[in-house]
Amino acid sequence: MNTHDEASAKALVVRRRPARARAAVLVLHGGRAESRRTARPWHLAALRMRPFLRTLESRTHRDDVLLGQVRYRRRGWNGEGAEPLADTVRALAELRELVGDVPVVLLGHSMGGRAALRAADAPQVRGVVALAPWCPPGEPVAQLRDRHVLVLHGSRDRITDPGESAAYVSRARAAGARAGMLLVAGGDHAMLRHHGRWHRTAASAVAHLLAPGTAPSGLFVRATTSVDPVAL
Repeated sequence: MNTHDEASAKALVVRRRPARARAAVLVLHGGRAESRRTARPWHLAALRMRPFLRTLESRTHRDDVLLGQVRYRRRGWNGEGAEPLADTVRALAELRELVGDVPVVLLGHSMGGRAALRAADAPQVRGVVALAPWCPPGEPVAQLRDRHVLVLHGSRDRITDPGESAAYVSRARAAGARAGMLLVAGGDHAMLRHHGRWHRTAASAVAHLLAPGTAPSGLFVRATTSVDPVAL
């Protein structure tokens, strides 16, 4: 893809579009700290999110919930440029043009979790479900005020730090977010160990955020009311 094609390519990839969308879910895959290489849908980071999309398809209303993905131009975060964040902001703008101002839940893994959490101040974002997110010390949290945030992190993650996620959630709560964390015992960064648990829990959390009037699971309630991570 040349520079002109990259600039003109859509950031939003629609996977399911109902006739009349009342809400939307955007999925964001992981990447690398630094890489200027073009992001491709067949890279492992993107492929990891396919099972989550399949589970979301079965757990959300086909008739009124749009499912989409964010297409990154580059594989890396690339310093203060935060290129995946810019792509996420573009995707949200394209979504608004497509279906109007509907509530949105962002589901992101690793670098995609960081981008989702950073983009949470967009007016249509209702909440974020972040899977093993990259939350380095000093990561901003003010944008999460009045947002719902659930972090899932594996206890055996060696790529991103569950301790940093816990600290991030505590700071987000202090900033006014309704935030909590579930610790997947034995879970790894690739979400391969206990993969069914990752998929089901993430989809259940997204479904609840899309329909907050429904009764959430007890685990979800404990995660978002407890200061300490809740074991899953």
